[in-house]
Amino acid sequence: MAGCCGQDAKFDGVSGDYKRRLWTVIALNATMFFVEMTAGHLAKSQALQADALDFAGDALTYGISLAVIGASLRARTNAALFKGVSLLLMGHWVFGSTVYRVFFAGVPTAEIMGVVGFLALLTNLASVLLLLRYKDGDANVRSVWLCSRNDAIGNVAVMFAALGVWGTTTGWPDLIVATIMAALFLSSAFQIVRQALEERRELTQHEHEAA
Repeated sequence: MAGCCGQDAKFDGVSGDYKRRLWTVIALNATMFFVEMTAGHLAKSQALQADALDFAGDALTYGISLAVIGASLRARTNAALFKGVSLLLMGHWVFGSTVYRVFFAGVPTAEIMGVVGFLALLTNLASVLLLLRYKDGDANVRSVWLCSRNDAIGNVAVMFAALGVWGTTTGWPDLIVATIMAALFLSSAFQIVRQALEERRELTQHEHEAA
């Protein structure tokens, strides 16, 4: 969404409607973190626990996004960089724990994975629809959209993993999906960091020109 100062300006989140939508999405993500982490533990599903961790990370980073709305561009890019680094760490944690599960985990419970994955998908589709009109913005706003999109993709993947676990009676589909989700976290992290650094360079250039 373009800003009001020119075609190249990016929406920075300064909107009462956007803030209300973001609060709703935060509440949805925080609730689903507890539901999915509990279910993931009961089902012994690494994919569910990875998705639950994504819910927790999203709730935290959305809160940071709210805090810096209306702040300086430098503050907003700092927040985006923090979120990018957080996603990077999350991706590495999921990948590492997935490797561990390959050798030590039992077969997950497919029924729990499927039911909770579907509930999480409905939650994330609601979040995506709430944020859809604000998907194009500065690095801070863009990171919110990418996190919501990742969640919806992750939930579809968890449901496929549940189907695979049920059909093969092995834990490999669960582990494969968890690895794909880790890769998705890393990809989004690089996108967020790259855009934040580009905005930071533009800001520095403008400051030098104004000096």
